[in-house]
Order: sequence, then structure tokens, then C-alpha cells
Amino acid sequence: MQPLTQLSDEEELFQSTVGQFARERLAPHVRQMDESGAFRKDLLDELFELGLMAVDIAEEYGGQSGSFFQSILAIEELAKVDPAAAVIVDVQNTLCNAALQRWGSDEQKRRFLPRLARDTVGSYALSEAGAGSDAFAMSARAIEDGDCYRLTGRKLWITNAAEAGLFLVFANADPAEGYRGITAFLVDRTTLGLAVGKKEDKLGIRASSTCEVVLDDCCVPKDSVLGEVGKGYKVAIETLNQGRIGIAAQMTGLAQGALDHALAYSNQRKQFGKRIAEFQGVQFDLAEMAVDVEASRLMTYNAARLRDAGLPFVTQAAMAKYFASQVAERVASKAVEIFGGVGFTKDYPVEKLYRDAKIGRIYEGTSNMQRLTIAKGILG
Repeated sequence: MQPLTQLSDEEELFQSTVGQFARERLAPHVRQMDESGAFRKDLLDELFELGLMAVDIAEEYGGQSGSFFQSILAIEELAKVDPAAAVIVDVQNTLCNAALQRWGSDEQKRRFLPRLARDTVGSYALSEAGAGSDAFAMSARAIEDGDCYRLTGRKLWITNAAEAGLFLVFANADPAEGYRGITAFLVDRTTLGLAVGKKEDKLGIRASSTCEVVLDDCCVPKDSVLGEVGKGYKVAIETLNQGRIGIAAQMTGLAQGALDHALAYSNQRKQFGKRIAEFQGVQFDLAEMAVDVEASRLMTYNAARLRDAGLPFVTQAAMAKYFASQVAERVASKAVEIFGGVGFTKDYPVEKLYRDAKIGRIYEGTSNMQRLTIAKGILG
């Protein structure tokens, strides 16, 4: 029986490698990417070169043959430096790659997984203007036409859309059946009728693209249906269940990054002739922040370990996502206060982490949706 935070030699080496990349290659460009609202192409290429976009894809498809837990470690390490980079890796691994590996046919895996491992960003196109938390109220339609389906609709708030070469699109092939008509499609960016529209100008995680995806009589071959026709709701639910663990890891990493900055600054900043770390009020704040981060990490690691062990994890994933998003906001806010006036400026990194934290309560299931999932789990 090993402690949750005890890593194997392989996991430790992996974590160390990702952390080094984040500090040495990512950190110098975080501010510029945040201001421009775009992720550097050279850094995206390096994410692929390091295998971080295909952590648990099998080696036969060009991946790392790692574990889901290792993808969680990668997301956490990246988020300590830039949560925007973390969500790019998160969506690729816990949503797109995971859905294709779980539901894809052998032919689909041979066709798409090597691309996703090598150089193709994946995007998960589920949300719409009228289908956010109520994801299955979607209006996007898929009409059967010979050997293809014609997709029409607008998807909003789609992460990675600006860079994506492959979209996992959800549309309803039989509206009369309600959510049982929803079907998942693998759609190449070059497909006629698919266009990436407006890029959102966001509060936080600005280097991670969020765009609308427009489907205008987009003809998708029938062999690009992921899973079965009418089973898209199942693909979405099961994928998002584990995706929540990725968001929990992102928020945990963000909180750890904010705590690290606060610790360093409190040991350097002097007031009244002494380091502010010597004042009990600051010490108590730092102690509470550390408790929050530790609890968040334990919940996240537990959910990820359960998932890798093939054990029930849905309730624990929702708990981890719900709690970690609260912790990220709380710890980042307190870090700004410890920095004082300079913490409110863009010259120091904590204001960005504070902005980045807000999305944790919203995407991949709002906090209220997590409460519902948790309640269902504990009530049986």
C-alpha cells in the first residue's frame, strides 16, 4: 500500500521532465502569450515532441503508452506555470484521445491516433448557445444522406479550436428520439462545410483558444461516426466524467503555482524591518493555502488512481473538480493579497493566476453540475 502522493520512479522522472520544460521553455513566454491571446506554435510543437499530447496513446500509434495518471501529472506541472498550456494538453489527452481510444474502431484508431500523437491538435465540440450545462439540448443536426451525414449547426466555446486539425463533433441524427439521437463524429478540419469562427476574448487562460465552430451542410462519411449512431450521449458523458479529473489537476497545479509565488515573495519582501513571512498573520494565510492545495491534490490523485485501476470514480472525479476549482480561486486570491499592491499588477504572475482560476468553476461542468453528480453518487 503506497501513499497517494508516492510516485514510482517512472512517474517521478516524467513529472520532473514536464516541470523542467514548464520552467525553462514555457515560463519566459507566459506573459506575452497571455497578452496576445495566442499559444506559440514552437511551444505547441515541443508539447508534441515531448509526447505530452499523447501520454496514454499506445506506442504502436506513436504515443507514450503511459497511464491516465501520468497525463494528470503533466497537466498539474504545466498549470503551475501556465494553466492555458495545461488545458491544451488536458483536452487533447482526457477528452479527444480518450474518446477515440474508448469508442473508436480499429480503422479509426489507425487513421487518427498517429496524427494526434504526432502533430494534430484535437478539439471537443459539444457546447452550443442553448446547450451548456444542459449539453443534450443541442440544436446541431446530422441528416443521413447516402454514405455520409450532413452536419449543420453552431458550436460555441470550443477549446483548442483555433489550432485543431480534428474535431469530435456532437450532433443529433434523430431529434424525435431526444438525447438518444445524439451522435459523435470525427471531423477533419479540412472538411467542406466546417469553419472555425470567432475567437473569444477571455478573462483568463487567454493563450488557450476558445472559438465557435460553424457546421454548414458539412458532409461527414459514415465511417467517421465514433461509436454508434445515437450513442453520442454516452460518449460525451463517459468522456467528461474523466475529463473532470484533468480540470482538477489544472486547478491544483494553478493553486500550487500561486502558493509557490507567495512563499518566495513573503521570504523576500520586508516591512517594519523584517520579512513578511515572519508575521503570524502571513504565516497563517500560507498555512491555510498549503492545506487547501494538499487536500486538492489528494482528491485529484485519488480519482485518477481509481480510474486507472478500473474502479468506480465518477463521484470522486466530481468532488475533485468541484473542490479544486474552489481552492484555485481561494489560493490565487490570497496570493494576490500577500503580494499587496504589486500583486494587482501585470508585472507579477499572481494576477494572471487569479484570472485563470475563475474558469475552473465553469467549464467541463459547472460547480452546480458537480454538486448534482456528487449528490446522485452519495444518495445511490
